[in-house]
Amino acid sequence: MAAIIPYFSTAAWAIAGVAAFFVGLTKAGFNGCGLITVVLMAQIMPAKESTGAVLPMLLVGDLLAIYIYRRHVNWRILGGLLPSTLLGLLAGTFLMSRIPNALFGHVLGWMILAMMAVVLWQRLDPRIMNGATHHPLLAQGSGFTAGITSMMANAGGPAMTFYLLARKFDKMAFVGTCAWFFFVTNLAKLPLSCGLGLISQGSLALNLILLPSVVAGVAAGRYMLGKIPQASFDWLLLVMSTAVAVRMISA
Repeated sequence: MAAIIPYFSTAAWAIAGVAAFFVGLTKAGFNGCGLITVVLMAQIMPAKESTGAVLPMLLVGDLLAIYIYRRHVNWRILGGLLPSTLLGLLAGTFLMSRIPNALFGHVLGWMILAMMAVVLWQRLDPRIMNGATHHPLLAQGSGFTAGITSMMANAGGPAMTFYLLARKFDKMAFVGTCAWFFFVTNLAKLPLSCGLGLISQGSLALNLILLPSVVAGVAAGRYMLGKIPQASFDWLLLVMSTAVAVRMISA
C-alpha cells in the first residue's frame, strides 16, 4: 500500500485534505466549492492528473448526496440535460489533449463569468430572461457546457448553477437534482478518464486516505444548507462561482 501512495509534503497533504473537504461541501449544494477543489488540487499535482485523482472522491460524494437528498429531484429537468451533457463529455475528452491547461483555465473563467452575468441580469430584470429560461436551447447549451467543463476540469458546477438558478429552483430541488446529474456525469467520465490514463493505483490510494474529509464536508454542508435562507443561498452561489472564475482568469 505504501508503495503506491503518492509522495506529498505535509503542506501538500493538508491542501489535499482541504480540497477533499470542499468536494463534500460541493456535493451538499455549494457548487462554487467545486472550483476551489480544482484550484487546490492543481497546486499539488499536474492539472490533468488532478482531474483523475479527484473523480472517485466526487463519485463517493455524489452517492452520499443522492441518499441525503433523494426526495428532492426534478426528473424532467434532469432527463432534458443529460443527452447534451454526454456529448459535452465526449467533446471534452477530445479537447483535453489539444488545449493547454493554462489556456483552458482562462477560457473557463470567462465562460463562468458570462453565465453568472446572465443570472445576475435575470435577478435584476426578470422580464428579460423569462422566455429564454424555458427555451430548450438553454438546457442543451447548459448541459453541453457542463459536460465539457466537467470532463476537462471537474468544473461543471457553474453551468448547472447558471441553469438551475435561471429556472428558479429552490435550494433543496437544486441540490437533489445536481446530486443525480453529477453522479451520472461522473460515472460516465470514469471509463473516459481511465482511457486517458488519469486514474491509477496511486490516485485511488489517495482517494481512500482522503475519504473521511469528503464525508466531513458533506456533513458540514448539509448542516449549513438547513441554516441558510433561499435568497442568501442563491447569492452565495453567485459570489462563489464569480470569485473562483476571477481567480482562474488572473492565474
